[in-house]
Amino acid sequence: CFFSFLVNKHKPWIETSYHGIITENNNTVILDPPLVALDKDAPVPFAGEICAFKIHGQEMPFEAVVLNKTSGEGRLRAKSPIDCELQKEYTFIIQAYDCGSGPGGRNWKKSHKAVVHIQVKDVNEFSPAFKERVYKASVTEGKIYDSILQVEATDEDCSPQYSQICNYEIVTTDVPFAIDRNGNIRNTEKLSYDKQHQYEIMVTAFDCGQKHATEDVLVQVNVKPVCKPGWQDWDKRIEYRPGSGSIPLFPSIHLETCDGPVSSIHTTTELQTNYIGKGCDRETYSEKSLQKLCGASSGAIDLLPSPSTTTNWTAGLLMDSNDIIFKFDGKQGAKIPDGIVPKNLTDQFTITVWMKHGPSPGLRAEKETILCNSDKTEMNRHHYALYVHNCRLVFLLRKDFDRADTFRPAEFHWKLDQICDKEWHYYVVNVEFPVVTLYMDGTTYEPYLVTNDWPIHPSHIAMQLTVGACWQGGEVTKPRFAQYFHGSLASLTIRPGKIESQKVISCLQACKEGLDINSLESLGQGIKYHFNPSQSVLVMEGDDIENINQALRKVSYINSRQFPTAGVRQLKVSSKVQCFGEDVCISIPDIDAYVMVFQANEPKITITGMDHFARPAAQFESERGVILLPDIRIVSTITKMEHSVDLRENDRANKQVAVEEMLHNLDFCDVLVIGAELDPEQECLELDHGELQGKHLDATNSTAGYSIYGVDSMFSYEQVLRQLRYRNWGTPATSDRKFRVKCSELNGRYTSNEFNLEVNILHSSNSNFMEHVNHMIVQPQFLQSVQQPEGSVSAVHSSVVPSVAAIVIIICVSVLVLVITLGVFRLRTAHQQGSMGHEGAKENEMDWDDSALTITINPMEKYEKPHQTEEESEEEDIDDEEEDTTSAESDDSEEEEEEEEEVIVQKGDKQNATRQEQL
Repeated sequence: CFFSFLVNKHKPWIETSYHGIITENNNTVILDPPLVALDKDAPVPFAGEICAFKIHGQEMPFEAVVLNKTSGEGRLRAKSPIDCELQKEYTFIIQAYDCGSGPGGRNWKKSHKAVVHIQVKDVNEFSPAFKERVYKASVTEGKIYDSILQVEATDEDCSPQYSQICNYEIVTTDVPFAIDRNGNIRNTEKLSYDKQHQYEIMVTAFDCGQKHATEDVLVQVNVKPVCKPGWQDWDKRIEYRPGSGSIPLFPSIHLETCDGPVSSIHTTTELQTNYIGKGCDRETYSEKSLQKLCGASSGAIDLLPSPSTTTNWTAGLLMDSNDIIFKFDGKQGAKIPDGIVPKNLTDQFTITVWMKHGPSPGLRAEKETILCNSDKTEMNRHHYALYVHNCRLVFLLRKDFDRADTFRPAEFHWKLDQICDKEWHYYVVNVEFPVVTLYMDGTTYEPYLVTNDWPIHPSHIAMQLTVGACWQGGEVTKPRFAQYFHGSLASLTIRPGKIESQKVISCLQACKEGLDINSLESLGQGIKYHFNPSQSVLVMEGDDIENINQALRKVSYINSRQFPTAGVRQLKVSSKVQCFGEDVCISIPDIDAYVMVFQANEPKITITGMDHFARPAAQFESERGVILLPDIRIVSTITKMEHSVDLRENDRANKQVAVEEMLHNLDFCDVLVIGAELDPEQECLELDHGELQGKHLDATNSTAGYSIYGVDSMFSYEQVLRQLRYRNWGTPATSDRKFRVKCSELNGRYTSNEFNLEVNILHSSNSNFMEHVNHMIVQPQFLQSVQQPEGSVSAVHSSVVPSVAAIVIIICVSVLVLVITLGVFRLRTAHQQGSMGHEGAKENEMDWDDSALTITINPMEKYEKPHQTEEESEEEDIDDEEEDTTSAESDDSEEEEEEEEEVIVQKGDKQNATRQEQL
């Protein structure tokens, strides 16, 4: 009681802050001041004694221990070795605790909080290490350089004394180079290219603790002959494989200026693609498919289509079939048949054309007609025309006479350099009379000259629309072509009643290949760049040589086509350099390189599905008809050659073929009629146009078949083809029809197999002979469809197994067996065995579609001539075998009926009954 009344009145006392030092990889902390706690309750036991020091902080690697409870002396130490490289300093809180008022430490008191700051003393345990494994530099012979290159080493020690590199040293002896303490290497004498092309020297580094690098570094110095300004480290041939995306053209290029005082650099990178297709690699789909893909208005009429039976007016023109390009040599023209283009184009219409044209021949150039609508006979009036005259594009539009007999705009002139530059350009003439606008390669041009003329007086003279020349029907002895065109044309279309938007025009003429810049954000500051609209020319300008180098390394080639046009694309880089205050500046030679675009793996398009079926005539006569291709499947595959390496012989083994499925678009699928064309009076192919909504597809129908066109996926084409129906409401005249399906990608560049389909029409007369039979209806579930192996006609065999019929037969046979003689039975048995053998041979020849058939049989028909047997079980086995067998009629049996006499007549009667049973 005495102690508990007197003791522990005061809290322990310690300093307010401590500063400590610990050497890494050691656990002893030297504190200043020393760790001592005092208590005014001393010398009272417990209350005046210090029992503990506690550290506050998250996972501090330190602990404080009491060395003497009475004196309050303590020690701070590390729990584990301290690493300076992980942490250089530690700060935490410490408190002292007395022993309380008794042995149990009750009523203890703690001191105020003191801050402890500990610094870790570094040990020179790491050696310097160079940042690069090899350093390379190039110098020009005959010069002394202040610095050829700089090597740099680092040290992982944490203190400045041991982490800083204080010195570098060249280890290799007898070399004309020196190095300073910052790592800069210079040559001590002029180098000669003839004496030595390359020097290899070893360099080491020392930290400030004089510890040297564990591994010396190799420095290679290449000696170049006298400097020639120009671009260096670029490849003349750049390879591009389809699907590679964007690849850099010059990933390591740099400009050598030979220390010229360059102030700015101007570079022009040009991709020359004018000999690829129509000026560059564009989609080669048909014009109709392209316009559908780009969202153009419907109703465009192609005036230069591929020659065919329905579009034969282009058959006599010179044509590049790969890209549907027509070449006009000044001697050819084509007449557009009447009815292709309506006579009244209205006040709004659009004319589009790809044109490649050069300067007109001769001193006095004549008009060169692209499109002309003129009088067919008697007179020579031009109603509307598009032509080139003296490198000017002219559009003529003479309106018909009406009540307002006044001058009206009639000729619209545009003067453009591109008209005669022998390059491909895309021209669109949008007519909103009296305003006419020209788009050339997507850019708008207003006419520089518009002339007026009187309207044309009405007449009954027919008009003739021509391409490549203008028809002169009057004022000459014999009507003929005149004003021939010299050049190339493609995709000439006219769209009455509508004009095209800027967005659609840009889409139709867009190039799918061009120059690109990888990571525009990383271009150096001060770099100005500009692309032309087709991205075939890139201009860059900057003041800093290194920034220009970095920018040119990011210039790349891209081709977004899945099947690009293979071949060479020429590449040219020209440069202009300006120097500071110099009259004569360095000249940079041009870069002449080329991009080699490889051929894409050719896809194999395969069409599969049910290739033969039969349906009752009633289904073909119905309002919806019969779906032709319910399970059609379109798959495209590519074949890749793989090489396996034999490690034992270190030689290539045989090539392995890998077939991979790929996804791409299609641009048309044709369902053609094989044989006589469809008779529109009694049959047709139909498709709900709602099936085309939401897809880039359209369709045309004729007596020759059905054509679906537009750029869309194979899945979309499958969906539409599976809804195509065939109707025939004159079925007695038709027993079968054959169709052929063929699909294409890239306007026939890749075509599918020819998938043939045969359709049989089952007429009701084929089953009239069964009406007299006793009625038992076999439900469709008793019919089984058997799919033949792939590539064969799908055969459907009818297997009739009605359980009711079996019971009736057994009962009837049991009654009749008592009255049938053994001899009649044997005769009957012999005949049935021959008939059954013949039925087995004929069974597989019957191909039916049982999806809608109902077979009615009389189970008693088979036993019209009853007979008995010696062993009842033998007869039942024979009956079961006959029930499960269905066979075709025997032509041989019919021939035997005609040849045989009396006894054979009885046999013929049996055969007639057997035929009815079989059918």
